[in-house]
Amino acid sequence: MINIKKLALATATLLVLGTGCSNDYDINAPTEDLTAGSLNYRDVLPAAINNSARIVAADWKFLQNWMGYWARSGNYQNVADEETYQFTNTFPAAGGNGAGNPWTDLYYNASNYEYVLKNAQADGSGFYEAICRIMKAHNFQILTDVYGNIPYKEALKGNDLRTPKYDNGADIYKDLFRQLDTAIALLKDPVASSLDRNQKITTNDLVFKGSASGWIKFANTLKLRMLVHAYEVPEIDKAAEIAIIDAEGSGYLGAGETAKINPGYSSAKPNPFFRAFAINENGVLSGLADLTKANSFAVGLGSAGTPGYYRWDGDPRESKFYIRPDINTDPAVYTPAAFHKGIPYGAISGFAPGFGGESLSSINQINAINPTLAPNTGLTPAGAASDAWIITSVESLFLQAEARERNIITTGASAESRLTDAIRESFVFLGLTAAQADTYVANNATYPDVDYNGVPQGPGLPGGGIYTILSQKWFALNGIAPYEIWTDYRRTDVVYGEGGGFDPGPPISTLVGAAPTIPVRLFYPQSEYSFNEANVQAQGNIDVFTSRVFWDRN
Repeated sequence: MINIKKLALATATLLVLGTGCSNDYDINAPTEDLTAGSLNYRDVLPAAINNSARIVAADWKFLQNWMGYWARSGNYQNVADEETYQFTNTFPAAGGNGAGNPWTDLYYNASNYEYVLKNAQADGSGFYEAICRIMKAHNFQILTDVYGNIPYKEALKGNDLRTPKYDNGADIYKDLFRQLDTAIALLKDPVASSLDRNQKITTNDLVFKGSASGWIKFANTLKLRMLVHAYEVPEIDKAAEIAIIDAEGSGYLGAGETAKINPGYSSAKPNPFFRAFAINENGVLSGLADLTKANSFAVGLGSAGTPGYYRWDGDPRESKFYIRPDINTDPAVYTPAAFHKGIPYGAISGFAPGFGGESLSSINQINAINPTLAPNTGLTPAGAASDAWIITSVESLFLQAEARERNIITTGASAESRLTDAIRESFVFLGLTAAQADTYVANNATYPDVDYNGVPQGPGLPGGGIYTILSQKWFALNGIAPYEIWTDYRRTDVVYGEGGGFDPGPPISTLVGAAPTIPVRLFYPQSEYSFNEANVQAQGNIDVFTSRVFWDRN
C-alpha cells in the first residue's frame, strides 16, 4: 500500500505514452514530475481502462487451473505452491507478458481511477467522474471477493495515510452500491455529462465511446453481480437494491453489449489475453502459452473413450476455447488431431508418454512462425488484434438467470428463458450460432448440467434449475472470468459434472502433497505485513481453506 498513488500514476503515464498494452513498470521513471499540472487527468483514463482489461485477461492463470480449465504442460516441472495449494503471502507472483498479482494490480488500477476522479470532480467533468466511480467499484468488488476484508475507505490516499484501516466486506459492498448510484446520477445529469464539460470523452472512453446508457447498464450489471454473490447475506437488502435498479430503468448489459475495448491492438501491441497466453509483441510464443495447456477435466485425454466434460456433453464450444494439437511434423502444415487432449492438473513432468506440450490442446494460437496455419480461439478471433473484455454480455445474462431463479429479480422473463438466452449468447460470443446452442440443449435433454428441466441422475444428485445455471456458466466463462467461477464454486459448493454423470470436479491437483480442497481465498500480501502491520494483523490468523469471505456461508 506504500506510495500506491505515485506508482500507479507512473504506470498510467507509461501506458499512455508507451505501448498502450505493457504492464512493465520502469522503476527509473521520473515520478516526481507527475502532477496535475503536467498530466491531463483525461488522458489517464484510457490507460486505466486498458489496464483493467489486462487485469481481467491475464492475472488469473491459477484460477483457470484450479477451476479445471487449464493445466501445466507436461514439458515443465511442477509449480509447487499453486499445484499443492500450499502457498504463502507472496502468491501469486507476476508471470510476465502482462500477468500480475491481483492485489497489487487492482490497487494500482483503482488509484489511477481515483486520480482521474478527483480531478474530474474538481473540474465538473461528471462523465469522467462517473466512469471512474464505476471502474473503482469493479476493482474493489473483485478485491473483496478474493481477499475478504480490505483497506477501502482509507485506501488510495498515498503518503497522506500510509496505514489504512481494513473495512468489512459486507460494508464495502454496501458502499459500492451507493458509489454506483452516484455514478448513474452523474451520467443522467445533462450538464455534468455534457460534451463541453467532458472533452475528448468519446475517444478517451475506450469502452462505450461516450455512451451514458452503456455505462449505466454496466453499473447495474455490476450491482447484480454483487447481489447474486450476497444472496445469503441478510445485511445486504436485495429487494431494496433491485428496486433501485428497476426504478432507474436502464436494465443490464444484454445480448451483444459486452463491455469491451480495442484501442488499436495489433501484433506490435497485442490484445492482453493474446499477449499473455499466445504470442507477445516480439512475435514469439509467450512463456505462459508454452506452459499452459488444456486440463483433461475439460477436454479429456485424447482418445474416443476418454472425453472431457465438454465432449461428454457434445459441446461445440470446446473447439472455441482450445486448439487441437498439431499432428503434422511439417511446421508449414497444420493437421489437427482427431480429439482434444489435456493433462491432469498437477501431473508431474513425464508422468506418461505423449503428454508433452506439443501433444496437448492449447488455449490459443499455436504457430508463431505462421499464425494462419492454426486457428485462434473464440476468445481472440482476430488474433493479436482482437477486442479485450471487462464484463461480457454472457456473464450478464447468466447473472440475470440466477437472480431470477433465486427471486432476487422477481419480474420479467423466467429463469429458464433467461438461461436459454445466456447459452445462446455464449455460443454467439464465441463465433457459433444460436441454432447450434439450441441443438446442444436439445441433445442433452433431461441432463441437468444442460437442461434446466433435467432430472437427477441418481440418489442425492442435483436436478435442473440453479445447478443448470451454474454448470452452464462454468462451460461459458472458460478463460473469460475465472474469478467469477471461483466465486460460484465457493459460495454454492457446486460440483461440476455430477449432474450430468461426468467425473465430479473441478479436479483436485494430483501433485503429491496437494491439499484435498481448493482454497477459498488468498492471503494478504507480504507488503501489508511489512508496511501496514497493525491493521492487517487485526484481521486475525488467515487460513486460505477456512477463512471465508463474508458471502461464503456454505
